[in-house]
Amino acid sequence: MSTFSSLPLIDSLKATLREQGLAQTTEVQAKALPALLDGRSSVVVSQTGSGKTLVYLLPVLQILKKLEEDTVPVRNPGSPRALVLVPSRELGEQVAKVFKTFTHNTRLRVRSVLGGRKRAQERETVGRLLEVLVATPGRLEQLLDQGSVRLDDLRLLVFDEADQLLDRGFVPVALKALASAPGEVQLIMASATMPQGLRKAVRELFDREPLWVETKRAQRTVSTLKTRNVRITKEGRMVALRQELDRDRKSLTILFVNSRKQADRVCEWLDTEGHGYAIYRGELEAKERRDNLQRFREGKVRLLVATDLAGRGLDIAGVLRVINVNLPRDPELYLHRVGRTARAGRPGLVVNLVGEKDAEIFKTIQAL
Repeated sequence: MSTFSSLPLIDSLKATLREQGLAQTTEVQAKALPALLDGRSSVVVSQTGSGKTLVYLLPVLQILKKLEEDTVPVRNPGSPRALVLVPSRELGEQVAKVFKTFTHNTRLRVRSVLGGRKRAQERETVGRLLEVLVATPGRLEQLLDQGSVRLDDLRLLVFDEADQLLDRGFVPVALKALASAPGEVQLIMASATMPQGLRKAVRELFDREPLWVETKRAQRTVSTLKTRNVRITKEGRMVALRQELDRDRKSLTILFVNSRKQADRVCEWLDTEGHGYAIYRGELEAKERRDNLQRFREGKVRLLVATDLAGRGLDIAGVLRVINVNLPRDPELYLHRVGRTARAGRPGLVVNLVGEKDAEIFKTIQAL
């Protein structure tokens, strides 16, 4: 299948897809959606920017809407029928926003508990009727322990950016969620990479062999991404960065570094060069990160200096360029970084500043 209209979707979802100008499915959507719409538990592995959010969003909303139409509406506050686990607040906000776009026509209720707000506020958020809950593992566990969230009506459980969720110790929380569910739950795991630890988690969580959907270019870069590799000396990094920024001063660009120290160094240099920028790294308060990201998203600044916190899941449509000021030490992190551009069939450029000590990792990256 290559179009959404050829899928057995309910009219309200098809209407929203038309409103959003979405007609053609991506490879992963064409491969995964028929089975997921049929209620099959699945593991979906596909490169960043390939449309994995819709892979689980459409089945979740369709299955829940059909359940409601079969005269089985939600009756108890704080009891979601679908739970979407995400690794970070920022990704959770993004996912919830996409869900809400698709619920204008389906009239289903989506709420999120992601940390960063007072617990009383989040208890109030889930203290109402809802069909879909988007949550980070830590905050979900707190609300489960307090009894503010109950999963006795759970029908679908989604793990988004599952490879990063693994680092957050989500398996115990997921097992607790499944133990609370009344019957069989459809599990959907979405990830850009499939490290060995995640394969182990699949065996723990899925009580039967899931359908595995892996695209041809899974764990590879997308075809619309262009790459420029710039060889540099230790002293020439900022000279090369100046040249790259001078090539294009208008496009939204993410400058990736590996550490707080490197981020500070780049920010100091940008200050001296007179470039406007925002910074996005883990040591900042959640509100400051969110505000900085919003300034960048709205184009108020054209540069975002970021650690790998920004390499996972964030979808900013206008990002046309990624510059790896410092190459990551892990090829999986490289895939996540470059996935911030060239998303959903759009073009993008990655520029790699390749230093003398980068030979080994650069050889691995070239294979991608």
